[in-house]
Formats: sequence, structure tokens, C-alpha cells
Amino acid sequence: MTVRKTISLIPAGTEKRATLDFKSGDTVKVFQKIQEKGKTRLQAFEGLVLARKHGKEQGSTFTVRKVASGVGVERVFPLYSTAIDRIEVVKHAKTRRAKLYYIREKVAKEARKKLKHVLLGKVKEEEIENSPEVSQEQTTASE
Repeated sequence: MTVRKTISLIPAGTEKRATLDFKSGDTVKVFQKIQEKGKTRLQAFEGLVLARKHGKEQGSTFTVRKVASGVGVERVFPLYSTAIDRIEVVKHAKTRRAKLYYIREKVAKEARKKLKHVLLGKVKEEEIENSPEVSQEQTTASE
């Protein structure tokens, strides 16, 4: 005869997290507990909430996106995870969509557009420097 032990995990701050009022489009700062060499530290992840799934039930998650060193980073956090210390809402925003997945493509398009302008600007500067008119002006100015 085996004895079964049931372990009930009570998520941290269930009541508080259920009352958290943030939605897609808001900027949040998520403080996560990180275990390193026997010590626990808090690491912040601040970004835009792209989606919030499954409402306020136990399996609910939210997706946060930030840009770090020019690269987009997304993380999916369980709302009731014990690894999350706290969630701060930095900025509220009014959106017309529940899921903001289109932000990924929008940011990529803007980055490509900016890169194109930078490259064209450098090419124009090099053409001007190498043109015969500029070299004649520089020689007359130096004399």
C-alpha cells in the first residue's frame, strides 16, 4: 500500500496578481528572482506587453518585448509564477488590439528603412569626397 502525498503549490500573491491592471500596449517592469551561487538576486525586464493570454486563471501568461543592443527580445512570463517577485506598470497606453504581434514587423521595417538611409548617406559622402571638384578645391585652399 503506497501513501500518496499531495503538494499544493500556492502561487505568490495570487490575490494581488489577479487585481493587476495591465494589458497589451502597456510598458511593464518585471522583477524576476535569479539563483546564483546560493544567492538570490532580482533581475528587471522592462518592455512592451504584446499579449496577455488566458485572462486571470492559473495558467495565464503575458508576453513582454524589449530591444536590447538593437535586437528585439521577447519573454513569456507566467502571471502566477513564484519566480516573479513583482510587476510594475511603468506606462499605460491605449491600444485597439488585444495582441500586438504586428509590432515585430513594424520595428523591423523601420530598422531596415533607417539602415537604408544610413547606407545611402555614407555612399553620397564618399562620392563627394572622391569627386574631382572637391579635390581641386582642397588643393587650391591648401596653397
